[in-house]
Amino acid sequence: MTHQHPPAIFLADALGLDFLNSVATPLDTRIDWLSDGDGLLSWLEQSGLVSAPALAAVREAAMPGELDSVAAQARSLREWFRGFVEDRKGRPLAADALHDLQPLNRMLERDEGFAQIAARDGAAGLELRSLRRWRSPDSLLLPIAEAMARFVCEEDFTHVKACEGPACTLMFVDHTRGHARRWCSMAICGNRAKQAAHRQRLKEKVNGQQEV
Repeated sequence: MTHQHPPAIFLADALGLDFLNSVATPLDTRIDWLSDGDGLLSWLEQSGLVSAPALAAVREAAMPGELDSVAAQARSLREWFRGFVEDRKGRPLAADALHDLQPLNRMLERDEGFAQIAARDGAAGLELRSLRRWRSPDSLLLPIAEAMARFVCEEDFTHVKACEGPACTLMFVDHTRGHARRWCSMAICGNRAKQAAHRQRLKEKVNGQQEV
């Protein structure tokens, strides 16, 4: 059964963390954008990690139930990586983390990428593009693994944060000046916090008046 979800959430400023945010509770309802094979394909297209033609070709070649199985693998990969990030967020990533990243390195070893000279999109001249052979549905996990690896190697874990919303599970890299970001977004948890603080001030004001 295909689940119809709202657009996926991309607010982490790093695709590796956006992958962790592919399950979340916006507006008090838990949504898993990777709940089945169709959800995985939709999330990959929205993220820009895999082109629509490549996804269509993989879908066409997949055996019944195969994409759902890959989605289950993606969910397992996501929760393994969530534990890795949660254990290390807020402080520099040390070299000894490499041992715990072996599952990710083993996945990256499966990649069948290659380079090809191609015409530039919308411009004159040529460029060298990195491409990938989609030999089986589980190769869809490879661009996700690459996004996770880039996040690990390129981002400062000191600035990896969890949203301060009480029920929010979203994470992000704080690239703001002064690194003062507290919320996944003002539209989601920031406004909720403002409203809660406003209600608390009104309550305290009423209680103060009653005590006079």
